[in-house]
Amino acid sequence: MKNIALIFAGGVGSRMGASIPKQFLEVSNKPIIIHTLELFELNENIDEIYIGCIEDYIPYLQQMIDRFNVGKIAKIYPGGSSGQDTIYRGLCAIKENNDNAVVLIHDGVRPLVTEETINNCITDAAKYGSAITVTPAFETPIISLNGNLVDSMPKRQFVYTAQAPQCFNLNDIMLWHYKERLKGDSAYEGIVDSCGLAMANGVRPHLTTGNRGNVKVTTNEDYLTLIANNLANDFGQFMDLRQNSLEKKRK
Repeated sequence: MKNIALIFAGGVGSRMGASIPKQFLEVSNKPIIIHTLELFELNENIDEIYIGCIEDYIPYLQQMIDRFNVGKIAKIYPGGSSGQDTIYRGLCAIKENNDNAVVLIHDGVRPLVTEETINNCITDAAKYGSAITVTPAFETPIISLNGNLVDSMPKRQFVYTAQAPQCFNLNDIMLWHYKERLKGDSAYEGIVDSCGLAMANGVRPHLTTGNRGNVKVTTNEDYLTLIANNLANDFGQFMDLRQNSLEKKRK
């Protein structure tokens, strides 16, 4: 059974206030979406990649894919009216060519997931039928119903932050989407991600521990964090090269 990455990049990024959708903002002369795609391109366990994109930006995305030699792209398709609608369209596109598959659903603006996390998701999804990437809560969680007063404080050891990839068998998640869409205008009400969709269908997804720093670029602060992380990596690589050069000279 294939392992297929479904990358959704259909949002306009209104919270960023940028002149272009956030997935096309550049870090080190490369769009964020390309950084994300390369993670799955380079992973030997990923067979194909499907991408949901803003329709007007599909030609530009194709240019970037060609420029950076991302070769596992099976299809780029127009995004839908919402994130869940974009995912559903992608699942339908995958189903056209596959009886079943493990589908790794991932944000186009989440380019810092590690290879280990992707591999663990694939392993757990194959074993348990689902894999939701999470990290344990490190800050003290607080619940407030009105945004002014504390209503409760859940025990931190029971609290996790959901990330991505979120992974399911293709046939399972397609059934859940189909049932949800039968609700018409109220479809996906209160559902913010694929984990929530699974829960709404009585499924308790398996938790797979991910890597800290797997940030989703949603705000300007997230974008600056991504740039800083990239600069730190570049500096680390520079120091490694310099150290290697010094060692060669000493020999």
